Amino acid sequence: MVMGPSVGMILGDLGAEVIKIEPLGGDKTRSLPGSGAGYFAMFNRNKKSLCLDIKSEQGQQIVRKLLADTDVMIENFRPGALDKLGFGYESVKAINSDIVYQSSKGFLSGPYEQRTALDEVAQMMGGLAYMTGPPGRPLRAGSSVIDIAGGMFGVIGILAALLERDQRASHPGTVTNSSAPEESGAHITSALFETTVFLVGQHMAQYAVTDTPAPPMPARTSAWAVYDVFETADRQMFVGVVSDGQWQRFCEVFELSEWHNNDDYRANADRVKHRDTIIPKLRALFATLDSEALSALLIEAGLPFAPINQPEHLHDDPQLKHNGLYDIALPGQDKIVALPKLPVEFNGQRAEKQYDPPSAGQDTRSILDSIGYSKKDVQQLIDDGVVA
Repeated sequence: MVMGPSVGMILGDLGAEVIKIEPLGGDKTRSLPGSGAGYFAMFNRNKKSLCLDIKSEQGQQIVRKLLADTDVMIENFRPGALDKLGFGYESVKAINSDIVYQSSKGFLSGPYEQRTALDEVAQMMGGLAYMTGPPGRPLRAGSSVIDIAGGMFGVIGILAALLERDQRASHPGTVTNSSAPEESGAHITSALFETTVFLVGQHMAQYAVTDTPAPPMPARTSAWAVYDVFETADRQMFVGVVSDGQWQRFCEVFELSEWHNNDDYRANADRVKHRDTIIPKLRALFATLDSEALSALLIEAGLPFAPINQPEHLHDDPQLKHNGLYDIALPGQDKIVALPKLPVEFNGQRAEKQYDPPSAGQDTRSILDSIGYSKKDVQQLIDDGVVA
């Protein structure tokens, strides 16, 4: 629903021609309610849509024709599901030996590889939910962070495989293992569980270094005296002071003369010891200021800070309105929504939208035409219920 589609979305944003193969009637995420209502709109821009019955022989023949002249295949099925349909890696490699075949799974190779997983399953197993919630109350992160990060690792693997393929083509005969036959394609797998573990690796390292388990983030001992959420006169804001130089500048701008150049507060470790003195005074001070006034002082001091935004607030964020949002037309709805662009600049430019999320089967006829099907053949496939 998210991991595989995010791989295709990122590649589409980068300029690839991406064909989304959907079942007849369309991807079920098109009509998910509640927390899933934004999945299709967010993760399926810059794609073409081909609806077909992949279990039919004629539908499979269409897929094989597409695979014969494609660079990358992305799949997000349960382990073994595509092998039964004749589209496992070995079968696809026999069609196109140059293909980069990317699988998005719950687990990489190992004892768990046949198990079914979801973003939430991985967050619970991989320690992220434990680190996010207060003690005894594991809590998943407030976004499909593992699905998306797992998709990103899938893209990294794809781009590395394409680069290696091009290098092999430029330097024929170069192999990294002389006992193995040279292959120009590759099978790249990324997975939810291992992605989660990678993200909490810093906490694993903390335990290895200190011999003390990392407590959940709400119960952590902060490394800095000022690193917290504060109430202003009109909204909540996060403020951090993370270096000795920042502390001195902070004291200057906010006229905190009792702390400025005070040896008892000069070093961060000493300030942490005095946190029970520092934080109550700052809470009282910040509560007298509105967020605009506090922001101006924090900018003057050069400190990291952030208003506590909700997702719906981001549509009006000045930074994002500058050049960080696409206007996306939702399929089947007379509605335009602003959604985030790929968070990368190329020589100062952001990737631009090629296509809005497609309606189901929007590109079926043009795609079949591109691989040699006549209009008559296409109509017959439609009449036979093979494509839509």
